[in-house]
Amino acid sequence: MEHIEAVVIGAGVVGLACARALAARGIETIILERHDAFGTETSARNSEVIHAGLYYASGSQKAKLCVSGRDALYGFCEDHHVAHQRCGKLVVATDEAQLPKLQALYRQGLANGVTDLRLLDAAEAKAMEPALVCVAALHSPATGIVDSHGLMLALLGEAESRGAALALKSPLQSGEICDGGIVLDIGDSNTNRTRIKAHHVINAAGLHATQVARNIAGFPAPHCPTPHYAKGNYYSLSGRAPFSRLIYPLPEIGGTGVHLTLDLGGQARFGPDVEWLPDDWIEHPEYGVDPRRSDSFYAEVRRYWPALPDDALAPAYCGVRPKVAPPCDPGDPAADFLIQGPQRHGIPGLINLFGIESPGLTSCLAIADAACRALDA
Repeated sequence: MEHIEAVVIGAGVVGLACARALAARGIETIILERHDAFGTETSARNSEVIHAGLYYASGSQKAKLCVSGRDALYGFCEDHHVAHQRCGKLVVATDEAQLPKLQALYRQGLANGVTDLRLLDAAEAKAMEPALVCVAALHSPATGIVDSHGLMLALLGEAESRGAALALKSPLQSGEICDGGIVLDIGDSNTNRTRIKAHHVINAAGLHATQVARNIAGFPAPHCPTPHYAKGNYYSLSGRAPFSRLIYPLPEIGGTGVHLTLDLGGQARFGPDVEWLPDDWIEHPEYGVDPRRSDSFYAEVRRYWPALPDDALAPAYCGVRPKVAPPCDPGDPAADFLIQGPQRHGIPGLINLFGIESPGLTSCLAIADAACRALDA
């Protein structure tokens, strides 16, 4: 049986960032990925937005890691020539009744350390984005967009340059806690299996993180959260968008609302909405976008862009957010990232990353640093 210092389970953006952080410490690291390529699930199916840190409860992991992760990510992209753009965004109130919520979001952002926010009246917002219709807006200049594939490629390249290795088509079948580490049974069939013993394991399996923890014999079951899944559908806009910034409505339960985001070529897409899936969705995952959902998209988008033409939206893609809590009541804080280390579950050398959804892409470098600190604790 082979022995290795560290194993990262999952080659999404967070897993790759964790492998980079471990390798930078001189720790021998293998990244296990169940698919035949890195970053094919949540990391490849999102808005590719670099968030400023507005939405999250002050003092939460999401708030702290988003703000620090945002700054680290911009620096990483500059240093590694990853395509990105600090385009800014406007969060809009489309009627007077929403003004208190917009002002509360402004105060929340300031409390989280997002210091460059500015409240705009309707005329100021329209001067920035002439096609926009709103009664007020919140301008976030620090929000941006990034090439998520390019980011993951750069993270992997740096990890590999420091000795880390990526093992594709290597699903974890089971694990067992033992003296001095965790034994992992890896492979996709009974005839193609490998057993390795790792001193450190970071479970960054995203949608599969709870199942990975459950498959490790000896791991205390009460520390495995019940997974929930929220699907977000996206629709693309035919023709060029009349906006130069991202346009967001006020947030809704489970997400940030059907917003307009841009890719680095200037093309627009709308989404995600929030479609709660059954808890057993993970057993038979499916990523289709129902064209019939477009009716609700037209209605939501026309609140801030009434000139959206008929038949301008086409189904694009969807992603699924791993949640550690079911739908909550309006006003309740969203569930936080759960970075679960030995101090919490009692198993030396094991870090579980549960509920890593938005702003996970923005926070990836900060999450990796937090996971490494938890290993040291």
